[in-house]
Amino acid sequence: MLELRPNCECCNKDLPNGAEDALICTFECTFCAACAEKRFGGRCPNCGGDLVRRPTRPARLLEKFPPSGKRVMKAHGECAEATG
Repeated sequence: MLELRPNCECCNKDLPNGAEDALICTFECTFCAACAEKRFGGRCPNCGGDLVRRPTRPARLLEKFPPSGKRVMKAHGECAEATG
C-alpha cells in the first residue's frame, strides 16, 4: 500500500491527495514537481530512482490509511538551502 505523505520532503509544500505536482519514487519519497525538476533533475535525491506522478488515492482508502506525517528526508544540500 502506497504511503501518502502530504508534504514535499524538500521544501515542505502542501501536497494533498490528488495534487497535480506530487511526485514519488519507488521507495515512496515524496517531492513537489518544482523541487524534483529544479533541484534534483527528476531523480530522487534519497535513492536515485526516477520520480513519477503520485497516484490519487480513493476516499475510502484515505479513511482506512490516512496520510502520514513521517519524513524520510536525508541531509542533502539542496533541501537544506530550500528550507534555510
